[in-house]
Amino acid sequence: MIRYVILFIIISKYFENILKVKNIINNHIKLTKTAIKKIKNLIFDKKNKNLKLRVYILGGGCSGFQYQFTFDEHKNNDDILIKQGDVSIIVDPISFQYLVGGKIDYIENLEGSKFIVKNPNAKNTCGCGLSFNI
Repeated sequence: MIRYVILFIIISKYFENILKVKNIINNHIKLTKTAIKKIKNLIFDKKNKNLKLRVYILGGGCSGFQYQFTFDEHKNNDDILIKQGDVSIIVDPISFQYLVGGKIDYIENLEGSKFIVKNPNAKNTCGCGLSFNI
């Protein structure tokens, strides 16, 4: 009987930790209402409810790293899925570490329309806001 109680406690703690990690992940990259609305509209236009916005970082750009956005139906095993509002974003673990605490927004201005990242980890960004360094 004691074994079952101990096993129950261990399993409970395991799931409690999973929920804590999930909460941390969901609260570390935010989407603005404008970004959520644009993502929903783009998914609607593509007529595929399974799409999620994949956010990732590549080397390059004016400042060393650049943000990339694409739609993807598939999540890799090590990808991090973040749900906000009615949309989900996918971030690979390497990109996630550079995006923690960031906010993704969507803007329309004279330069055009684009998703932008307000990233507290970036030491410098280029003028267009699409690349940064750490």
